Amino acid sequence: MRVRIEDVAEAAGVSMKTVSRVLNNEPNVSERTRVAVEAAVEKLQYRPLASARLLAGRRSYLVAMVYDNPSSNYLMEVELGVLDACQSQHYNLMLAPVDYTAKDIVAKVESMITQSQIDGVVLTPPITDDVKLLARLEALGIPYASVSAKEEHRRIGAVVDERSAARDVVLHLAGLGHRRIAHIKGHAAHGASAWRLAGYRDGLKQAGLPFDASLVVAGKFFHQSGVDATNKLLDLPQPPTAIFAANDDMAAGAICAICERGLSVPKDVSVCGFDDMPIARHIYPALTTVRQPSREMGRVACLELLKAIRDDKAGQTLELPYELQVRRSTGPVRR
Repeated sequence: MRVRIEDVAEAAGVSMKTVSRVLNNEPNVSERTRVAVEAAVEKLQYRPLASARLLAGRRSYLVAMVYDNPSSNYLMEVELGVLDACQSQHYNLMLAPVDYTAKDIVAKVESMITQSQIDGVVLTPPITDDVKLLARLEALGIPYASVSAKEEHRRIGAVVDERSAARDVVLHLAGLGHRRIAHIKGHAAHGASAWRLAGYRDGLKQAGLPFDASLVVAGKFFHQSGVDATNKLLDLPQPPTAIFAANDDMAAGAICAICERGLSVPKDVSVCGFDDMPIARHIYPALTTVRQPSREMGRVACLELLKAIRDDKAGQTLELPYELQVRRSTGPVRR
């Protein structure tokens, strides 16, 4: 027989209402009572029916993650974090892919929210900074959280100081003696692209190196764009001795382009990325990169969203730490 909420209440020695409040993470429940209810839930393997929760709380207990990003590795990490948060709070997750460039993106997201009775939305780059979509969500009263949103859009979500992280990458390369350090930018629609470019320039300035516009080439955050950008850089009369790509997929593409020319990484050209996705550890040589806690960012953003769903005055944007991971793709400049 299916375990009922009455069974959990009896096992914990509390009322059904108290069990419901614990399951919904509502305030004003003592820690002792919460522990007792959670122990009973675990022991009895109780799983609340979504329909019953909907009737009781007038919620769908459904969160949507809206995304359009060319880096599948990054998206997978964020998605896993959002899923971790949903499962810990007894919520369900719906994935909602959209075309960021579509003219009807706002209408499509609104239709999805209406049809599925979404309680809240997690937005990922570059959708985090779609001003029209954010305004429509505000008008509809739909709580949303953003991963890596620009500063003016940071009410609820998770961020990393990407500008400082990019600066640290450049300083690492300069410390190895590199003076011609190139940068492969990310997609122009992403706030991260601007932050990482700004950090690149900060690093050059702090290292006493001049900015050379010819060493900055546009990419689009996917592998082939890294290959194409690197070929442009290597064709320069004075090619760079080091390349900082705005994400790991493009950095992997850079390594491919360098090796296809019979050159060696890092002997001839050092390469750095950003994000520390699995590819950074799986390619050879292993990639020096910035570890951005993408999964944790998804988890934190979603947890803050769930707080806002329960209390419209709750929820905030949290800044998570980054870490420079030095591996074998960077080395001293060749004399």
